[in-house]
Amino acid sequence: MSTPPRAPTDAPRASTAPPRRATHHARARVDRGPGFLPIGPALSFVRHVREGMEAGRDPLSALAGAAGALPSDLQTVLDRAIARFRGEYHEDEWGFDEEFTETVLPFFDLLYDRWWRVETTGARNVPSHGRALLVANHAGILPWDATMMSVGLLREAPLPRYPRFLVLNWAFTLPYISAFLPKVGGVVASPYNAMRLLEQDELVAVFPEGVKGAGKDFKDRYRLQRFGRGGFVEMALHTGSPIVPVAIVGSEEIYPKIGSSDTLARAMGAPYFPITPTFPLLGPLGMVPLPSKWRIEYCEPIDLSGYGPDAAEDRTLVFELSERVRDTIQAKVYENLVARGSAFI
Repeated sequence: MSTPPRAPTDAPRASTAPPRRATHHARARVDRGPGFLPIGPALSFVRHVREGMEAGRDPLSALAGAAGALPSDLQTVLDRAIARFRGEYHEDEWGFDEEFTETVLPFFDLLYDRWWRVETTGARNVPSHGRALLVANHAGILPWDATMMSVGLLREAPLPRYPRFLVLNWAFTLPYISAFLPKVGGVVASPYNAMRLLEQDELVAVFPEGVKGAGKDFKDRYRLQRFGRGGFVEMALHTGSPIVPVAIVGSEEIYPKIGSSDTLARAMGAPYFPITPTFPLLGPLGMVPLPSKWRIEYCEPIDLSGYGPDAAEDRTLVFELSERVRDTIQAKVYENLVARGSAFI
């Protein structure tokens, strides 16, 4: 790990406990594609469902009773769907649902592999257990960058983990999205929430550029905005969490912002209303993100464990660490832009 910019104080280090529960780590990845269902099992399944209904079973019980006629992978999918209809699933206090996340991962896998062709490097720099703070550059009003970070860690990290990512409050006012985000690890962005997650030994992703980064014009792409007052550094110092800088290339091209409408933003209660070459010109179709080529690099972690929580009150130290993280991300963004080459080919 890299060393901090100044010698640490003699303050006692914040205690760190081992991981509290197994959900910190992803289950083994498997081939989720159910493939083509032959006509024989399909007809047998339909017959068993009909027989169950004729016997007086409710629809869910009839489906469950017929599941044995299906291939094992489809049985798993059906069993999960039935359990969810019955309310038989687990969410943690933040609304995270590991089983639901596993179910929707094939969609994110498709985006990762085919649409954005993401290359992830440095995943070994992410701690395999315990609290840690991922600090990344940000673009776009929807957290596509956070979801691609999550997929990359599940694939590339030596011990895969589900990160929790902080999202602008506005996203939680949107229909469907507000219900979807917590299930896959999204949490309302606030210092309080971030601190609690770190104290629970979670892996937390933050985007210190905030609205300034998400809403910058296309001409300013990949020029990191200021990181505010360094609140993420204070959180890391208070909790003894290492900081892992993360550089993301590709997210700036998916919604190339060429303007904005303050009137529409106020009407929707949004931090800004982007105008892109395709939106709102093409209506809902214009909300489809463009297929840019992505690179994500996890940089060497910065160990803050020797400072102790009192160091969070040192404004000079907080500023130095904040600028160091920002400079690291900016340099890696430029390196990955060169390595990527063309944005879309």
